[in-house]
Order: sequence, then C-alpha cells, then structure tokens
Amino acid sequence: MNKKAKKGVLLVQLGTPDAPATAEVKRYLTEFLMDGRVMDIPYWSRTLLVKGIIVPQRSAQSAATYKTIWDDRTGSPLMYYSVLQKEMLQEQLGEEYHVELAMRYQNPSIDAALQKMEGMLLDSIKVVPLFPQYASATTGSVMEKVMEVMRKWQYIPSVSFVNSYCEDEDMISVFAENGKKHPIEEFDHILFSYHGLPVRQLGKVDPSGELHCPDSGCDTCKVELNSFCYLSQCYATTRAIAKKLELSPEKFTVCFQSRLGKTPWIQPYTSDVLHDLAQKGVKKLLVFSPAFVADCIETLDEIQVEYADEFKALGGEEVVMVESLNDNPRWIDSLKKLVLSN
Repeated sequence: MNKKAKKGVLLVQLGTPDAPATAEVKRYLTEFLMDGRVMDIPYWSRTLLVKGIIVPQRSAQSAATYKTIWDDRTGSPLMYYSVLQKEMLQEQLGEEYHVELAMRYQNPSIDAALQKMEGMLLDSIKVVPLFPQYASATTGSVMEKVMEVMRKWQYIPSVSFVNSYCEDEDMISVFAENGKKHPIEEFDHILFSYHGLPVRQLGKVDPSGELHCPDSGCDTCKVELNSFCYLSQCYATTRAIAKKLELSPEKFTVCFQSRLGKTPWIQPYTSDVLHDLAQKGVKKLLVFSPAFVADCIETLDEIQVEYADEFKALGGEEVVMVESLNDNPRWIDSLKKLVLSN
C-alpha cells in the first residue's frame, strides 16, 4: 500500500548569530544587510557601506549586546522560542505534516531546510514567515529566497505563502492577554513599538503610485487600501490590541525603533516619543512590540535596556516590556489555523 505524501510547513524567522562572538555577529550582519531588500540601494554602494563601515563598526558592540541576552544552556532567545514554536506546531498538526524551521539569515538556513524537504517528495509546502506585518525587507525577502531555491528543483510541489496576519484574532488575543498580566491602569502611557523601515520602502509597494501615501503614514489607514503596506498593517495590529484592552486613543502611541543610518525612516521614532513623554511628566510606560512573535535582541535589549535607560535618564521611572508570543499555546493554535487555511 502506497504511503500518502505528507504536507510540508516551513516556518521562517529573521535570524540570529550562531554565537555571541564578534566573528559570528559579523557574519550574520553581513548576510542580513547585504540583502537587497533590506538595504535597497545599488550593490556597490551597499557593499561599501555594509562591509566597509557598518559591519566593522557594529560587530564587536553587537556581540557584547548579544552576550547579555544569551543563555548558556538555551543560547539565543529567538532561536530557543522559534524551535519551541516549530516543535509545538508539529505536535498540533500531527503525522500528516512535516514542519521545518529556517532562518532567513544564518542557521538553519532556508537552503538547508528546503534541501531536507526536497528529499521527502512532499505533496505541498506552506511557507509561514514569522512576521505578522508584511514588509518587502522581511516577508518579501523570505518569499524571494524560497522561490530562488525551489526553482532549481526537478519537481515542484504545490507551494503557498502566508502573506501577513496583522489582525489575526488569536495572535491579537495573546498580545492582549500578555498585556493584562500587568496592571495597565497603573501605567501613565502605553507604547506600541514596531521595527522601523526606511520611508522610501513604503512607496515601493505601490508601483502604480496612485495611493500617494504620506511619508509618515496615517493611523486611520485601512489595510484594505494597500494590503502590502507595512505601516497600515502596524496600525491595524495596534487598533486590534487596543480594542481588546479597551484603551482610549490618548492612552497609547505607535512608534518605530531600530533606525539605521541618516535617511528618513518611518516616524515617530521610539526615542523621540520617549523624550516627548518624559517632558510631559510621564513616569511609567508599558511597551508592546507586536512586530515580533518571539522575544529577541530588539525586545530584550533595545526596549528593556537601551530605551529604559534612556527614559530614566530623562526623568522617567519605569519601562515594562510586554512579553512576546513565544511558546503560548494559543499562538501555536493561530499558526495551525494559518497552515490549514487556504
């Protein structure tokens, strides 16, 4: 009796260095920043900037930061939670499915994960980028890499991609539930801090140029207007979480972190918002970071350490980070539904 072919699932996270060492961080940053979708400038300019300036200047400092969040037993927090998510999803889906985890940059690579899957003669493959909001630099890059690898296969099974899930009900509920673990009413203000993008990348998702989106976006923009706009999806996620928590508009602010370089990025910058709130006498902040489905250097260090220290230096008293989705069973249920949906 012929054994029925399994369905494949490829979860793809951004990536992490293999170790908190300068050489490993240098390798990771180089691969990450040399991606033409991440740093969308001409190749030779990108090479000069990345390999000649950014990576040499940032590698040692970044390695030192990674050491502060690295666990001697479990390693990188992002890798730890990503592996848990993969294992829990495999258990939920059962034997009819085969789940692999890949990192867009470094290990386990998309090439290696797909090589395993190629030999299994899978019936289909569903690719789930672990980024709730679509951006060319994240989800788009994953899709491009998967297609680049699979176009060399002699047989190509049915392949589908999850584009985004910025308003997924279960995901929103987990973020809201994690927020409720803290006494929300005791905080003066709430931040929804998302990973930033260069402003120029927003316009590129509308080749027609008909939408004429403003440079800084619009908090009332609906996802339906441009389903590939990262900015509108960030606001959509925020509105959904705020609704669950019954937050009034004046209680929270959307902002964007991780700016790199001097070109304009999506505003307001998280750092600027911290300054404004401190000047207004705000003392206690609760921070959500809904661009990430697992705690990582951006949540564990950039927000909980860097921004917290900055806020306290300005006169603030406390910055509390709401934990990410991590290994929450309801988040795994959400992933399962994304896999099973059309």
